[in-house]
Amino acid sequence: MSAVITGIVNVVCTAVSIYSADRFGRRILFLEGGIQMIICQIFVAVMIAINFGTNGVGNMSGGTANFVLFLICGYVAAFAWSWGPMGWLVPSEICPLEIRSAGQAINVSVNMFFTFLIGQFFLTMLCHLKFGLFLFFAAFCVVMTIFIYLFLPETKNVPIEEMNTVWKAHWFWGKYIPDNAVIGGQNLREVTA
Repeated sequence: MSAVITGIVNVVCTAVSIYSADRFGRRILFLEGGIQMIICQIFVAVMIAINFGTNGVGNMSGGTANFVLFLICGYVAAFAWSWGPMGWLVPSEICPLEIRSAGQAINVSVNMFFTFLIGQFFLTMLCHLKFGLFLFFAAFCVVMTIFIYLFLPETKNVPIEEMNTVWKAHWFWGKYIPDNAVIGGQNLREVTA
């Protein structure tokens, strides 16, 4: 039953992403989703630690189990309207047309490789780390969210031809974009606004 519930949440919240990406922007969805995922992972870890401890012995009452299911649905919702679809959308927007297919191929390959690794090692890690596994994933969500905050400019409403201008205006990536790669004479503030 929990798989059905989380599956429905996933589908509904993916539809939310379709509506929200062009309305609010990609960065805000990444950041909000990342923060929500961190919170949900930490609370799931706390609930498992309280109910099962480090030895894995214990039980969970119906109300507590429903709360954990609610937290997992919160995590799935955050992923479904942020990191899930934006992880496919943003790479397709930032790669120039000449290398877009290669960029997407690398994106898909890396995504599938790490999905495979997580699928292979999740149960083993859960047996060894217990509730710490959710803190492990929360730590990765922290790193991912900080990366987006520091290194991803907003790509909403930016034509592919002007993407180099956005990168050139960025505090970090700007030093790696040659001046001749930017649209001639266009004000950087106009493009990034």
